[in-house]
Amino acid sequence: MAVFLHTRVRVSDLDRSINWYCNHLGFVVRSRSDKSPAGNQIVHLELPGNDHTLELTYSPDYELNVPEDLMHFAIGVPDLVACCDGLEKAGLEIWPDGWREQFTSGGMKMAFITDPDNYEIELLERKDA
Repeated sequence: MAVFLHTRVRVSDLDRSINWYCNHLGFVVRSRSDKSPAGNQIVHLELPGNDHTLELTYSPDYELNVPEDLMHFAIGVPDLVACCDGLEKAGLEIWPDGWREQFTSGGMKMAFITDPDNYEIELLERKDA
C-alpha cells in the first residue's frame, strides 16, 4: 500500500516560515538540510501525532510568487473558535469575513488563514484532532 509522506511548498524566507508554522500552528522541526542534492535548503515540519510532513524548501535564486487560490492544505483542530481567537490575538487575519456567523446554520466549522508567502491554510473543526 502506498503512503502519503510529505507536501512541499517553496518559501521566500526559511526561518520566517519555520517560526510562523511552529509558533502559530504547533508544528515542530523534524529535520533540516542546508544543502539538498538540488542545492535547496529543506526543512520538514510535523504536527505531533502525524506522519505526513510539510516540507519547506528555500533557494536564494528562486523567485517565489504564489498566486491567489493556487492551492491550500487543511489542518484539523478540536475547537475552531478557540484556535482562531488565539491566532487573531497573535495578529493573524481570519477569513472569510463573518466566519463565526456561518456556524449558526449547523454546517462544518471552518475558517482560513494565509501564511507569510500567501499559501492558504484551511482550519477545520474536528473533535478527533
